[in-house]
Amino acid sequence: MQPLSILALHGPNLNLLGQREPGIYGSLTLAEINRLLEEKAFKLQAKVFSVQSNHEGILVDTIHGALGQHQGILINAGAYTHTSVALRDAIAAVNLPTVEVHLSNIYRREDFRHHSYIAPVAIGQISGFGVQSYLLGLQALVDHLRVRS
Repeated sequence: MQPLSILALHGPNLNLLGQREPGIYGSLTLAEINRLLEEKAFKLQAKVFSVQSNHEGILVDTIHGALGQHQGILINAGAYTHTSVALRDAIAAVNLPTVEVHLSNIYRREDFRHHSYIAPVAIGQISGFGVQSYLLGLQALVDHLRVRS
């Protein structure tokens, strides 16, 4: 079985994980989350390529670049989840299976966080389980891709 290639996309402020509001986002750093994703991917016979940016255009360009390079996208768009039509349109344009993840339960937080522009173009969303949201999202995405092939 050929390894699947998954783009893990991390949005704004996620570079500060581990020091940013640990009561909400946990104490793991982004590097630690990426390492756990790589370990999980290896067990699933997949490879994860992680990109983090605080800039919407870089995230859009990275999604465009995923076409022909990756079979799926795992995305935590951070605050852009609630504001970015551009990210939503980029995901729709490349038409790669995408799973949206969040460390915190966005529906138990401020009202403005309850709306996701990403969810309607994603195959699913997992939130509220800390780093497990990422790992469960990766598992679900790989399972989805394996069933499709």
